[in-house]
Amino acid sequence: MKDPRDVIKRPVITERTTDMLADKKYVFEVDLRANKTEIKDAVQTIFGVKVVNVNTMRVKGKPKRVGKYFGRRSDWKKAIVQLSEDSKTIEYFENM
Repeated sequence: MKDPRDVIKRPVITERTTDMLADKKYVFEVDLRANKTEIKDAVQTIFGVKVVNVNTMRVKGKPKRVGKYFGRRSDWKKAIVQLSEDSKTIEYFENM
């Protein structure tokens, strides 16, 4: 079994994701190899909440250029986690 802190890398905090907090939806950057059940178990273990739904998507890295050299940013995976109505909120996002 994977360590929950290896599955969830960091929260994604943007204007759009802060609007989703009203619906008890939280967005995290997760490991590329993690599946929905691993993400659900990791969020429940780390934050002590009840997860109802997990949506995942792969985000392609943007092409970048420095002078004459071309490259790309790394691909990453994003997970939108919805908590149950009776679940407590995640304290990390309360001050946003």
